[in-house]
Amino acid sequence: MSFRVRLFLAFLAAVLLPLAFLAAGVRREMTARLTAEYQRRVSALTGVLRDDLAVEDADLAARVRGIASALGGDTRFRLAADGLADRRWLLDYGADAMRIAGLAVLQVQDSGGRVLTSGHFRNEYDRTAPDLARLLARLPPGPALARVRTAEGAVLALVHADSFEAGGHAYSIVGGTSIDPAAIGRLARDPDLRVSLLLPGDTLGAAPALPDSGARPVGVVGNRTERVAADHAIPYLDARTDSATIASAQLVVSQRLGTLAALRRSVDFWFLGGLGATLLLALVLAAALAARVSRPLGELAAKTAAIDLDRLDQDFASDRDDEIGGLSRLLGAMTDRLRTGTARLRDAERRAATGDLARQVNHDVKNGLIPIRHVLRHLAEIAEREPERMAIVFAERRGTLDASVAYLERLARSYAQLSPAAGGGAADVNAVVREVVAGVAPGAVGLQVDLADALPPVPGDATVLRRVVENLLTNAIDSLASPAGRVTVATRARSSDGGGVCIAVTDTGRGMTRAELARAFDDFYTTKDGGTGLGLSVVRRLVADLGGRLRVETQPGAGSCFLVELPSAAAASSASDGAGA
Repeated sequence: MSFRVRLFLAFLAAVLLPLAFLAAGVRREMTARLTAEYQRRVSALTGVLRDDLAVEDADLAARVRGIASALGGDTRFRLAADGLADRRWLLDYGADAMRIAGLAVLQVQDSGGRVLTSGHFRNEYDRTAPDLARLLARLPPGPALARVRTAEGAVLALVHADSFEAGGHAYSIVGGTSIDPAAIGRLARDPDLRVSLLLPGDTLGAAPALPDSGARPVGVVGNRTERVAADHAIPYLDARTDSATIASAQLVVSQRLGTLAALRRSVDFWFLGGLGATLLLALVLAAALAARVSRPLGELAAKTAAIDLDRLDQDFASDRDDEIGGLSRLLGAMTDRLRTGTARLRDAERRAATGDLARQVNHDVKNGLIPIRHVLRHLAEIAEREPERMAIVFAERRGTLDASVAYLERLARSYAQLSPAAGGGAADVNAVVREVVAGVAPGAVGLQVDLADALPPVPGDATVLRRVVENLLTNAIDSLASPAGRVTVATRARSSDGGGVCIAVTDTGRGMTRAELARAFDDFYTTKDGGTGLGLSVVRRLVADLGGRLRVETQPGAGSCFLVELPSAAAASSASDGAGA
C-alpha cells in the first residue's frame, strides 16, 4: 500500500469515523424513542381492547343468563321439552328469544346434547350436537369465539355458555353476538397502528423484522410493511362440523413502519450527503499533502532501490533539516557501513567455505582410512602371533585394502571436480553393504548382517551409496555404550511406492532424545568427542541426491534405527521418462 493511499485512509478515518458514530447514534436514539412512543400507544390500545372484550362478554353472559332463568320457570318449555306440548312453539322460541335479546346465536340443548331449539339455524332442531356447549363449558371464564352455521351460511360470534334446570332435568344454553373483523380493525384510531383478528390459518404474511428494532415478526399487508407489536389469544371453536375442536384466535395489534422508515431515509440522505462532502474534502487535502511529502520520499526510494552489494556508490547527501533530511543522512551512513561490512563478509565467506570443505574432506578421508587401519592392525597381530599365516591373511584382506584405496581415489577425483554428488548408473546394494562390512575389524563389535536376496539395483554411483552406508555404520558403532552392544545391517525389498530397496542400520546404543534428533542432521552438530558433525548431514544430502528418503526411529537408552529407502533403478528411470514427456 502506497504512502499516498495510507495518508488518504488516515484522513478518511479521522473525519468519517466521528461522523458515522454521530449518525449511528442519532439513528439509534430516534428509533428507540419512536419505538418507545409506539409501545406506549400499543399498550394503551391493547388495554382498551381487552376491556371492551371483557365488557362485551359480561353483557353477553347477562343476556344468556336471563334467557336461561326465564326458561327454567317456563311451564310451556318443560312440557314441550318432555314432548307434552306443541313442538312448533319450541321451534319458534329460539328465533324469538334471540331477536328480543339482540343475539346472533342461540341454541338450547338437553343433557344428552339434543338440540331443542336453535334461533340461528331452525333446522338443527332435534339434532344431537353436544360439542359446542361441552367445549365452551370446559374453557376458563372469559371471552370465546365460535364460527357456527346458519341458514344463510356461517357467522363468527362472541359466544357464552350457561346451564339451567327445568322439571328436574338439566339443560345447556349457548348464546352469542356477531363479530365483524372489519369493525375490529376500525378500533385503532392511530394511522400507524392496525388491529386485526386472525383466525386459525390466517397470517399477516412473512417478511423480516428490522434488525435494530427488537421487533417481533413482521407481516406484509398490501404494499405496507408492519410488525406485530402486541397480540391477545382468544379461544376459538369451529362449530360448522359435527366435531368441533378448541383452537386459538389472535387479536393482533401491528405497527406500520412507514413513519420510522421515512425518518431513517431522511437521516440516511443527510448522512450520505455529509459523507460525500467530507470525502471530497479529504481527497483534496490528502492529495495536496501526499504530493508535498511523497515526492522526496519517492526520490529516496529510487536511490535505495538501486543499492546492491555490487553497487554501493549512491549519494544520499541532503541539506533539508526535517525528518526527510535526517532519513537521507541515515541512509548515507548505512551505505558507508554496508561498504565496509560487505568487504568483511566476502572475506569471511571465503574462509568459511574453505573451512567447511576442509572438514568434509577430512571426514570422508577418515572414513576411507578406517578399513585400511583395521586391516593393517589385523596384519600386525598375525605377523606377531602367526607369521606363517601372513600370506594367507593378506590375500584374504587384500580386497578390503584395494576397495578402500579405490574409494579414496574416487573421492579425490570427485573433490577435484568440486562435485561429490551422485553420478549415473546403477548400484548393487548388497555388494556395497558387504564391502563396507568387510572393512570392520573382526571382533571389534557384535555386527550382524541380514541381506535379502534378489534385490533390484538402485540408481546412483556405488561410491555415493558406500559413503551413506559407511557413515551410518560408523555412527552406529560409535553410539554403543559397551562392548556387548550389537549393530545390525539389513536390506529388504520394498513393495510400496513402485518398489525399491530399504537399508536398515540398527544399534543398541544410547539412542537420541527429541532435542538431539531435531538437530542430528545439522552441519557440524555432534555429541561425540572429536566428531566433525558432518556424518548424518552428508548422509541426508546424498540420500536426497539418490532420490531416496531417510527416516530415523530412536529412543533414549534403547538405540536407534536409520532407514534408507531408495527407489529401484527401473522405477527411477520410468519416473524420469514420465517427467520428460
